[in-house]
Amino acid sequence: MIDAQNGRRTAESGSKTPDGQIPAGQAPNGGPAVGRATMNGRSTVGGSKGGRRQERREHTRSALLGAAQQLWAERGIHGASLDDVAAAAGLTKGAVYSNFAGKTDLLLALLERYTHDRIGTEVCDELRDTERPLEERFERAGQAYAARLETEDARLLALLLVEFWLYGMRDFAAGWRISDWYAERRAYIARGLAETDDVSSHDRATLVMALDFGLAFQHLLDPDRVDAKLYATGMRMVLEHSLP
Repeated sequence: MIDAQNGRRTAESGSKTPDGQIPAGQAPNGGPAVGRATMNGRSTVGGSKGGRRQERREHTRSALLGAAQQLWAERGIHGASLDDVAAAAGLTKGAVYSNFAGKTDLLLALLERYTHDRIGTEVCDELRDTERPLEERFERAGQAYAARLETEDARLLALLLVEFWLYGMRDFAAGWRISDWYAERRAYIARGLAETDDVSSHDRATLVMALDFGLAFQHLLDPDRVDAKLYATGMRMVLEHSLP
């Protein structure tokens, strides 16, 4: 049977779920479960159904986001359908539509995941470390940025960001929503920067994101000729007079 909440196939009567658990509401012999009486005479069955349902929903969303991230990075957004995403997550297509309005909604949820993980959304911690001299902070930021680009996650993120940009350029409805995400990130970065007479904090935030993403794209494609530690030089040029 198909679970309407998360699209997974559930066990038939008398069987177990794929993880070996007895399905909720079913006794070990296959019949309906009988609730335990509590001190006030109420049954405990169903008392935690809402919590279990929410856990299943969160697990389903996480599985779909992980599958979409991997497939879209490997094949491109247009190269992997929602059916493909559902199959890769071990779910049905119904699970996708019970959690996301469609491909654009799923894409935006991935962007929000990156926001939560603070990827490309703020000035890095090394630059905010006011206990150190400013020059040392720039150098440490360059080293941390270069180390991050050596990971597979950085390559995956770069591929996805390019895919998001292409998708937004080709689809007007998706484009303005993706551009809103960029605008929110710029505003967030700008709030942590001091205003100066020559360049506004908003413009500096725009340059910070351009440097963060643009340098990554060039280095990952051509690491021998594009040094990731140029991040320190670039950030010094952009932020030297606007960091605390």
